[in-house]
Amino acid sequence: MKGRVSAYDVAKLAKVSQTTVSRVLNNYPHVRKETRKRVHDAINTLGFSPDEIARSLASKKTNTIGLIVEDISNSFYAETAHIILREAQKYDYEVIIIDAETDENSFERAINTLNGKRVDGIIVASARMDNQKVKEFYDKGFPIIFYNRRIYGIEESHYVEVDNRLGAKIAVNHLVENKHRKIAFISGPTIYSTFYQRFEGYKEALQENGLEYDESLIYKGEVIYEQVFQFALNLMRDKEMPTAFFASTDQMALAIMDAAARSGRHIPYDISIIGFDDIEIASNPYIGLSTISQRKREMAVLTLQKLFSLINKDDSNSEPNKITLEPELIIRKTTGVNNQ
Repeated sequence: MKGRVSAYDVAKLAKVSQTTVSRVLNNYPHVRKETRKRVHDAINTLGFSPDEIARSLASKKTNTIGLIVEDISNSFYAETAHIILREAQKYDYEVIIIDAETDENSFERAINTLNGKRVDGIIVASARMDNQKVKEFYDKGFPIIFYNRRIYGIEESHYVEVDNRLGAKIAVNHLVENKHRKIAFISGPTIYSTFYQRFEGYKEALQENGLEYDESLIYKGEVIYEQVFQFALNLMRDKEMPTAFFASTDQMALAIMDAAARSGRHIPYDISIIGFDDIEIASNPYIGLSTISQRKREMAVLTLQKLFSLINKDDSNSEPNKITLEPELIIRKTTGVNNQ
């Protein structure tokens, strides 16, 4: 913990106020001997020097930030959280991670919890695009930035995302170039900006390529492996099955690959599958998943840098940070030419 302890941590352990910590460090005469001892014992226990505690009091910063994610078991969020943790350490910052649901009440509880821990700013990856609670925190001037998500209808919001609509169009165009005309779309609920934008991109690509939109080929349910697997398996057992699947996440693409194996379909000879995210396992030579890269490292690092700019108020541009990265097509071995 050394290098990240704050006056707040000392005050909490000593069971005194930060003002009392300040008085002890500045040798105020009217502090009880027992209280003075508790403060010094707390400093020694936490392994921090009085000079660094004093600087913490002067700056009113705790050198901690919050990271709110919906599901840390999701590979994309686990991998980007790891990047954020490592990058934050370079700035001598600690990260508190909260796994929260996406409804407004859960979001508010997570924000309040992090506020209670006196974090200097918050990165959010768990929010519906219609969440209006966030406006209250922006109105208070609290540093919050979204990554891989955006909130609609709040002009002052900050975010870093990939161009999801463009990424979806690139994925569909890649399949069309390989002579696929019947392409299934597998996605999470479109109450989230990522899935909504990818769904819009999918539909636009179909229209631009003169392909018919077929509701029976669409899954927009919960991101649950078993449900995605069963939906894909049912399609593959149909005589008029699609020749290609576009999955809105790589994890869902893995479920589709599992369904293909269960149904006796060979990838990419019988069916092509493309995902979105480029999580680490996608490049495994035994999987070789074609996918759309979100440039997750760049996204995570950029989000952290922009949050620090908000915390330090050193951004010369007072306009909100609205950054959209361009996606990249990664072709591996799960997509190929349709010979049917």
